[in-house]
Amino acid sequence: MSSHLRRRAGLLVLLVTVIAGLLVHRALPASPVTDIAGDALYTVAVYAGLVSLFPTLAPRIVALLAGGWSVAVELFQATGIPVELARRFPPAALVLGTGFNARDLVVYVMAATAALAVDLRLTHRALRHRTVPGRSISR
Repeated sequence: MSSHLRRRAGLLVLLVTVIAGLLVHRALPASPVTDIAGDALYTVAVYAGLVSLFPTLAPRIVALLAGGWSVAVELFQATGIPVELARRFPPAALVLGTGFNARDLVVYVMAATAALAVDLRLTHRALRHRTVPGRSISR
């Protein structure tokens, strides 16, 4: 898959994921299910954002960075600093969250792994499509 196509796909996934995350956050009642969905969407958004910024980065590296960032943000929540930042600037809560929950760490790892699996599948499919005998390779 070309880096241009990968960047465009990343931007599209990022847009859809952010919209879905905002809908989960604003339109649905707070529950463990919406919390888990929001956490998973957060990591997928980070993954897609990284693909958009660095389309040639290996998918496994993107997954490690997205999962690592999400885990780091969750651990940062344990300090209480994000809560204070959200009091002063409420949109900060959308990026940094407000309260630590150990369950979220598992969700982040699972979401990064799922994003990686989808990315690898799509990349494999695109490469297979480009190398089928008798077809031209378009760039």
